[in-house]
Amino acid sequence: MIKIKIAKEADAVVLALLGRLTWAESHGHYIDDKNNLLEYLNNNFSVSKTKQDVNNPKNLFYIICVDDLPVGYAKLVLNAITESVDSQNNCRLERIFILNEFIPLKIGQQLLNFVEQKAKHLQLDTMWLSVYIKNGRAIRFYERNEFKNVGKLNFIVNGIDYENIVFSKII
Repeated sequence: MIKIKIAKEADAVVLALLGRLTWAESHGHYIDDKNNLLEYLNNNFSVSKTKQDVNNPKNLFYIICVDDLPVGYAKLVLNAITESVDSQNNCRLERIFILNEFIPLKIGQQLLNFVEQKAKHLQLDTMWLSVYIKNGRAIRFYERNEFKNVGKLNFIVNGIDYENIVFSKII
């Protein structure tokens, strides 16, 4: 059975571990210097950093579980500003992470549908996100879900720029 729950500070260890594992699975092979990868993971997916993020009222975290096992999560950032999106009443889907082993279950689609409904409930009008230009699977996923390419931004990992597409959707 699949369940989605709101993440709290007590879930920080699970979120940090899921974030670290899923980011390494989905993006790690793009980072040539594995020391840069390790440093990025340590800086962005530590338990203390995750607790800070969870306790920030602009951030909303949702954990998806399969048979009570946490296998992924989403992070929405409320009213995140980017030059590619005109709306001031938006949210950024900063993360939607699913462990590779569970991707064939199509639970990423369920999690996306869930966070879109949450954003509508909060009366937000636009959802946006960024995707690395070489991440074809993610690009196809967002295009299937009616996200439109509205610009570019650079994602920086330890001083190295990785070009990302900005996708946006009216919700």
